[in-house]
Amino acid sequence: MTKKYFLTLCLFISFFSFSQTVRLEGFVQDSLQKPLEMANVMAVNQLTKAMDSYAITNDKGKFQLSLKANSTYKIKVSYIGYQPLDVSVETKEDDIQKILILKEGGFDLEGVEIVQEMPVSISGDTIIYNADSFKTGTERKLEDVLKRLPGVDVNADGEIEVEGKKVSQLLVDGKKFFEGDTKLGAKNIPSDAVDKVQVLRNYTEVSQLRGLENNNDDIAINIKLKKGKNKFWFGDISAGVGPDERYIINPKLFYYSPNTSINVLSNFNNIGDVPFSLRDYFRLTGGSRNTISRSGTNFNVSSNDLGISTQRNNRAAEIDTKFGAANVTQQISKTWNVSGFAVFTSDKTLTNTQSRFEYFLPNSTQVATQENRSDISNLTNNLSIIKFGSKFKPNSNFQFDYDVSLKRSNQEEANLLETNETSFDGSQNLNSINSFKKQDPLTLNQSVNMFWTQDEKNTWALEMQHLYQDEDPLYNPNLLNEPFEELGLFDVNQSSFNINQTRFVKTNKLDAKIDYYYSLTSKSNINITIGNTNSNQSYNSGIFQALDDGTNFVLESDDYKNDVRYSFNDAYLGVHYKFITGKFTFNPGVSFHLYNTYNDQLNSRVRDDFSRILPDVFAQYQIKKSESLTYNYRMSNVFSDINSFVQGLTFSNFNSFNRGNRLLENALQQTHSLRYFKYNLFNYTTIFGNLIYSKTTDPIVNRAFFNGIYQLNERVNLDVENESINGTIGYQRTFLKYYKANVGANLNWSKFNTLRVFEVNTIQVERLQTTESFSQIYRASLGTQFKQWPNIEVGYSITLNDYESATFKTQQPFARLDYFFLDGFSFNAEYDYYNYSNSNGTINNEYDFLNTSLSYRKKDAKMEYRVGVTNLLDTKSLNDDSFNQTFFSTSQYVVQPRYLIFTLRYNL
Repeated sequence: MTKKYFLTLCLFISFFSFSQTVRLEGFVQDSLQKPLEMANVMAVNQLTKAMDSYAITNDKGKFQLSLKANSTYKIKVSYIGYQPLDVSVETKEDDIQKILILKEGGFDLEGVEIVQEMPVSISGDTIIYNADSFKTGTERKLEDVLKRLPGVDVNADGEIEVEGKKVSQLLVDGKKFFEGDTKLGAKNIPSDAVDKVQVLRNYTEVSQLRGLENNNDDIAINIKLKKGKNKFWFGDISAGVGPDERYIINPKLFYYSPNTSINVLSNFNNIGDVPFSLRDYFRLTGGSRNTISRSGTNFNVSSNDLGISTQRNNRAAEIDTKFGAANVTQQISKTWNVSGFAVFTSDKTLTNTQSRFEYFLPNSTQVATQENRSDISNLTNNLSIIKFGSKFKPNSNFQFDYDVSLKRSNQEEANLLETNETSFDGSQNLNSINSFKKQDPLTLNQSVNMFWTQDEKNTWALEMQHLYQDEDPLYNPNLLNEPFEELGLFDVNQSSFNINQTRFVKTNKLDAKIDYYYSLTSKSNINITIGNTNSNQSYNSGIFQALDDGTNFVLESDDYKNDVRYSFNDAYLGVHYKFITGKFTFNPGVSFHLYNTYNDQLNSRVRDDFSRILPDVFAQYQIKKSESLTYNYRMSNVFSDINSFVQGLTFSNFNSFNRGNRLLENALQQTHSLRYFKYNLFNYTTIFGNLIYSKTTDPIVNRAFFNGIYQLNERVNLDVENESINGTIGYQRTFLKYYKANVGANLNWSKFNTLRVFEVNTIQVERLQTTESFSQIYRASLGTQFKQWPNIEVGYSITLNDYESATFKTQQPFARLDYFFLDGFSFNAEYDYYNYSNSNGTINNEYDFLNTSLSYRKKDAKMEYRVGVTNLLDTKSLNDDSFNQTFFSTSQYVVQPRYLIFTLRYNL
C-alpha cells in the first residue's frame, strides 16, 4: 500500500453519525445557591438502563447533557461532601434547563457508587477514569488506554504525561510498579486488567509533608485492577517467529493481593524491540528525593561513559535484546512493608552511520574544514540493577524509609571509522580508525529518610543519601595516520598508531539534611534547613602506545597522565516562609552556604573556600480549582566534579584531547520558570504552557584549538553570560464525544560562549566566539474515539533547527489506524512520512515508515493470533542533525529492514 492511498483511506474512513437529540443544560448549586465546580452529572436511560450522557460542572456549576428525544431519564448528581441527587426528566423535542440543588451530607467517595460508574469523575484532587468507557477493542497495553483519556498522553519516550506534566509515580492498587516507573507500566500492564485510572494531583509520598512543601505540580497515577485480577496470577505469554530467523518471546506475569504484589517481565527478540533503554536506566535508578538540588547548590557527579549508549530501535541496523525484570512488594505488617526489584538486560547493537561535519572559523559561518565520516559500530551492553526498599510507618506521625540499589554494567564497543578531511584550501587527509571501548562501572546508592510529626505545630524530616561509584573506562583507538601530528607524541616507525588510554575514577558522596517545619497557622509555616554535602573523588589516567614488538611506549609527561584527588564540601543553612492568602501561595526563602573545595595533583594543593547567600522564590496563583499560574525563581551555585579539574590531557575521541583546569571557580546560575495550566472537564479541554529562562554568569566553557578536525580543549572560566529560553505550549480537546484534538509547540533558544585559539603567522590568537541556536517543534493531530467504527488519528509535525550557518527542516505528516471488526479481528497501522532538508539546498531527503498488524481473538478466549510487519515499506535510512559552538553535523543512519512476524499470545 503506497503512502498516498494509505493517507487517503485514513482521511475518509471516519464519519459523523447524527440522530435527533435534545440538550439538557443547567447548574448544580448548594443550598445557598453557590455553584459547585466539578460535580458529577450522569443521565441514565430508563428504558435501556444505559448511561447515555455524562458531564462535569465548570467553575460556575454549569453542565450540559446530550439526550435522546422522547425518552425518560434518571439524572444522577454527586459531589463529595453532599448527598447524591436523583431527578427524573422526560424529554420531548425541545431543549431543557434545570437548576439542581445538593444538600450537605458528608458522603465519602467510596460510598458514592455512581461516581464509579461515570466515564470521568472528580473527587477532590483526584480525577477518575472508567477505563472500559474509553476502550474500543484494539487495546493491548495500558498505554493504549491512556492515550484515549482526556488530558492524558504518552510521549514519544513512553512516559505518561498529564496536562503536559510528566507523571512522577505509577501505582497499581496503591503499590509502586517498579519504583513507580511509568514507561515500564505503560508498555507492559495488560489493558484488559485495568478497571479505573486515577490521576492523583498534588501527590506526595510523605503524608507528613503535605501542605508544607511545594508539591502542587506533582502527579501520580494509580491503576485500579478489575475484580478477579487482584488475587490471582494474570498476564500473557507471547511468542513469534518470522523469516531470516527473526523471533520474539515476551512473557509478562502479574500477581496482586492486599499484602503482596509480584511483577515479572521479560523480552527476548532480534526484531529491534527495545524494552529497556539507557533513558529507562537513568529514570529507574534516579528516583530519590534529590536533596541537594533544592538547597541552591548544583553539583552533579558526571559519568565517564565514553559515549557508549544503547541505540533507539530506529537508529540501528540490527538489535538483539535479552531482558528480564522482577518486582516484589510485601506488606509484612500493618506498619511495615518491603519492596525490591531486579533488572537484567543484554543488548547487541549494530549501527551504520554516514555523517558530515563542518567546522567553522572563529566568529564566522565560513567552513574551515569539512569531514565526511563513515562509522560502523558493534556494541555489547550487559546491565544489572538490584534494589531493595523498606518503609516503616507505625502511625500517621512517623515514617522511616531505607533504600539501597546496586548497578553494574559491562559494556564493549568496537568501531570501524573511515574519515575524509577536506580543508578550506582544498587539501585532503584520509584516516582509518579501529577503536575499542570497554567499561565495567559499579554504582551503589543508599538513602535513609525519617519523617516525624511531633505535634500539630512541629514537623521534622531527616534525609541522607550516599553514592559510591567506581568507573574504569578503557579507550583504544588504532589509527592509520598519527593523531595530533604536530605534538610528536608517538613512535612513527610502526605499522599503525595503536593508542591505549586507561582511566580509574572513584566517587564517595554523602548528602544529609534536617528540615524543621513550624506551622504558624493552618495557612503558613516556617521551614529551617540545616544540611551538608561532601564529595571525595580520585582520578587516575594514563596513555601508552602499543608497539609492533609487543612492548608499550608510555607517555610519561605530566601533560598526558593524571593522579588527582578532589574534595567538595557544602555546609548550608536555609530559611523559608510559606503562606497562603486568598488564591495566592508564596514561599520565599534564602540559604547561606559555606563552601570548601580543594584538588591535589602535581605535588601541590589548590583550595577555594568562600561563602554565598542564595535566594529562591515560589509563588502560585490558583485562579480556579482547575486553573493555576506558578512562578519559580532560583539562584544556584554551579560546580564541576573532578573531570573538570584534571590537568593532564585525556582522549575523549580519536580527534579530541581534553584537559581540565585546577584553578576553576564555580559559576552562578539564575533560573526563572513560569507555568500555566487549565483543565476543563465541562468541555474536556486542557491548556498548558511552560516558560523557562536561564542565565549563567562566569560559566565554565571550552578553550578550543583546532587543527583541521583535531582539537585540544581546556576548561576555563569566562567573564560572560550564557543564556537559554525554553517554551512549551499545548492544547488538547475532546469534542462531539468521539473526537480528540492536540496542538503543541516547543521552542528552545540558546546563546553560548567559547574561546577559540588559532594561529596567525605562527602566533596564537585567542578570540571569544558567541553562537546562537533556535529550535522549534510544532505538532497538531486529530483523532477519533468511536466504539464500533474504525478509529484514526492524522497529524502533522514540523521541526526547525536554526543554526549559525543553516536551517534544517523536518516535515512529518503521520497517520494511525485502529479497527476492531467481526467480533474478534483487530487491525492496526502506523504511518510516518519524513521530508528532511536544509536551507542551503544541499540536502533534501524523503523517507517513510509503515508498521501494520492484524490480530484475531474471540471474545473471552485465551489465545490470540497476530501477524505484524515492521518497516513495511523497507525504508533504508533516516536523518538527523546536531550543533555546537564549533561545528554542526548531519547524519544518516541505516535502519532495520522489513520484518514479518507471526505471533501467538496466550492470556492467563
